[in-house]
Amino acid sequence: MSPRTRDCGGRRRTVTDHRRPRRRGQGELEALVLSALREADGPATAGWVQEHLGGDLAYTTVITILTRLLEKGAVDRERVGRSFAWTAASDQAGLAARKMRKVLDSESDRSAVLASFVTGLDAEDERLLRTLLGHTPDAGDG
Repeated sequence: MSPRTRDCGGRRRTVTDHRRPRRRGQGELEALVLSALREADGPATAGWVQEHLGGDLAYTTVITILTRLLEKGAVDRERVGRSFAWTAASDQAGLAARKMRKVLDSESDRSAVLASFVTGLDAEDERLLRTLLGHTPDAGDG
């Protein structure tokens, strides 16, 4: 919030910008918290995470994000005194993979979901997937 001056009928007045900062989405906040935990030298408290992120998030918001990440299996926690210390259980790619598995598990026709997913891949992603699965395309494969 930076003050500006405005000419009001020959007099200059200071005007403060009261617009709220851009609201971040849940996924973005989760990514920030996970990143902070990965940068820690070991298990970190919610207070440390809050401080590491610049202190612009409320402590309760940090706790809420950490709890959601715990439910998703993305972080682990251990009791330290009366609070908890948190560690990242997976990186951003691992979290995305968990989301993909959760969607796949929620569908009754796994085969159709996987087939639709694979046919929607671009050529480079398809090659990467084949490599990861240990399949090298034959001369006749497209």
